[in-house]
Amino acid sequence: MLDIRLIRENPELVKTRLATRSPALVPVVDSILEWDGRRRKSETALQEANGTRKRLSKEIGGLRAKGADSSALETEVKGIGGEIEHLEAQTREADDQQRELLLNLPNLPHENAPIGEDATANPVVRTWGEKPDIPHPLDHIQLGEKLGLFDFPRATRMSGSGFVVFTGPGARLERALINFCLDLHTEKHGYTEVAPPFVVKRDSLVGTGQLPKFADQLYTISPEDLFLIPTAEVPVTNLHREELLTLADLPKKYVACTPCFRSEAGAAGIGTRGLIRVHQFDKIELVKIATPEESFAELETLTSHAEAVLQKLGLHYRVIELCTGDLGFGSMKTYDIEVWSPGQNTWLEVSSCSNFGDYQARRMSLKYKDAEGKNRFCHTLNGSGTAMPRLFVALIETWQQADGSVLIPEALRPWFGKDRIS
Repeated sequence: MLDIRLIRENPELVKTRLATRSPALVPVVDSILEWDGRRRKSETALQEANGTRKRLSKEIGGLRAKGADSSALETEVKGIGGEIEHLEAQTREADDQQRELLLNLPNLPHENAPIGEDATANPVVRTWGEKPDIPHPLDHIQLGEKLGLFDFPRATRMSGSGFVVFTGPGARLERALINFCLDLHTEKHGYTEVAPPFVVKRDSLVGTGQLPKFADQLYTISPEDLFLIPTAEVPVTNLHREELLTLADLPKKYVACTPCFRSEAGAAGIGTRGLIRVHQFDKIELVKIATPEESFAELETLTSHAEAVLQKLGLHYRVIELCTGDLGFGSMKTYDIEVWSPGQNTWLEVSSCSNFGDYQARRMSLKYKDAEGKNRFCHTLNGSGTAMPRLFVALIETWQQADGSVLIPEALRPWFGKDRIS
């Protein structure tokens, strides 16, 4: 969440930056300041009332020690007790209202983020490779049916629409891609692999910003008040919640492969056919915890690590920077990596690499001690390295052959064990 001191001391800066996301956010800043004023006023009155009660209680004790009448003061103390209860309730209400508004307020875009209303304003930062020359490309659904890579009808009978069963060489290919990515990021890029739980508590989702804003997009486990993870970002970023790290600890670099559960996915339409958007999918997640001074440099290297996956697989892609109106809720700066899909004849997002600044760290109380011995909030970053379904789609569509087979990129063959699927 945003620092209330920043909002209090420089509200116009906060409003200006948030307005580049959406003008509708500007009044929220005023509401936060209004509740902040009420809370501080109630706290001050509460402190004064407690001080008065303490002073009068001491006077009552003195009178009683002398055998003097203290009934008048005792009556006054009782009245103050009622006032204190009222002030405590006021303070709680103001604090709760302020916190709720802060938790639902997005992060400030970075000062250099491109300004725009939606994805049409996202500038292309760079491209890699060339579009494959395939005269009449099949899409991944046609390829999958022909080569026996997955089974949507049986998945639907078991779990409903928006789920998939990978079969035979399809299951083998997904497993190969997962192991290829994990080995690349751990052995070449220096990440520590972790295997976190797939279920988290509410506080973990609040920490990374999925709650309370996006509750309708999550799968819940009742009555335990637990949630299936929408991304490994949630458990991995929360690994060090409520901890005080040292400079020597930073940067932390983690990689994890987990299933991701998204209840909002699977809307009908051509753009969501097949593997493009599903309720459950595997994803390699890269997470970094860094100092504020180094976090934006770490974002650049994190993005390059996600790009390396596509380069080694020979997939044409581009990197775009998200404009202010298209930024994710908690992000200051984001690069999206989009891979070319010949069968769809469009770009598919396979990775989103973001720097959240101290936005998530404040929500999860994640700090480090700097060189001067001061406790400061860490910066958190994450990115997909990469998401499996769309990587799968781009790979089989890009490497399809005229005879109907799919060539396996040379870099992937040690993990897949063959040079093609036929």
